[in-house]
Amino acid sequence: MNTRRLGRNGFEVSEVGLGCWQLGADWGRSFSTEEGLAILCEAVAQGITFFDTADVYGSGKSERIIGEFLRHVDVPVRVATKFGRGDDVFSNRYSESALRWAVEGSLERLGVESLDLLQLHCIPMDVMRQGDVFDWLRALRDEGLIKSFGASVETVEEGLLCVEQEGIASLQVIFNIFRQKLVGELLPQAHQKGVGIIVRLPLASGLLTGKFTAQTRFEENDHRNYNRDGACFNVGETFAGLPFSKGVELANAIRDELLPESMTMVELALRWILDHEAVGTIIPGASSPRQVASNAAVAALPPLSDELHAKLAKFYQDRVHDHIRGAY
Repeated sequence: MNTRRLGRNGFEVSEVGLGCWQLGADWGRSFSTEEGLAILCEAVAQGITFFDTADVYGSGKSERIIGEFLRHVDVPVRVATKFGRGDDVFSNRYSESALRWAVEGSLERLGVESLDLLQLHCIPMDVMRQGDVFDWLRALRDEGLIKSFGASVETVEEGLLCVEQEGIASLQVIFNIFRQKLVGELLPQAHQKGVGIIVRLPLASGLLTGKFTAQTRFEENDHRNYNRDGACFNVGETFAGLPFSKGVELANAIRDELLPESMTMVELALRWILDHEAVGTIIPGASSPRQVASNAAVAALPPLSDELHAKLAKFYQDRVHDHIRGAY
């Protein structure tokens, strides 16, 4: 597994990390602690050294499973968590005391004395623009309760605001073959300012695996069912903002027209992201140890050709861009 530095002043992370929303069982099938631990163990065996979670994933369940893992396995893993989407604060009840209470809860569940990375969890633009929340984060960093801070954002505008904040270490963004707008301004700005990029939804909620058909159905509590049109949160968090049927059509087109014979769709999608210099790590989720191993193997693949990158950029501009919905 290759590693990269997360931003100019950040820590080393594996190019492929692990997204841990699924461990909280907020959507899809439920994971037992034993199943979650098996996924985390396989991740470390594959050289993955970066886990991403949040305080609201399973009301703390994801953090607790990671904490259980850390207590029993002595490995150099960095854990990023998030604050800002809990019912007690979202969308207009943010305060320094609420932030400190959340950090204390995450510290306890993870079983650590200081958080490696605390990220704002897609909080409203107006709150970030006021700036107080960044002062609170800097205070926590100076006190040693967190080692670094960042922000998970949904739009280029939010990202550009955040990279101007003194001391910010990272941005977490939605970035994939179906969602390329960030290439134009945000990624270059972040790279110039030394802000690390963490990529979520690298497979567009599974569309870019190429395994879905127009007849694919998801469980009632799966966000790919209840949020496919943005009924519960930003539509971009599900299928990268594409209508499901259009996303299946576009994924099939990539497979039939652009996929190299030697690659799978997953390999193409993840390698495409890693080829961007500004990216520090990608955090695909995994529902099994086997899936963890498959994702991790992408780090060993050679970069895509310039010709293929150009074709994928044109594909996005000509056939994808106009179908993306939601704040972007």
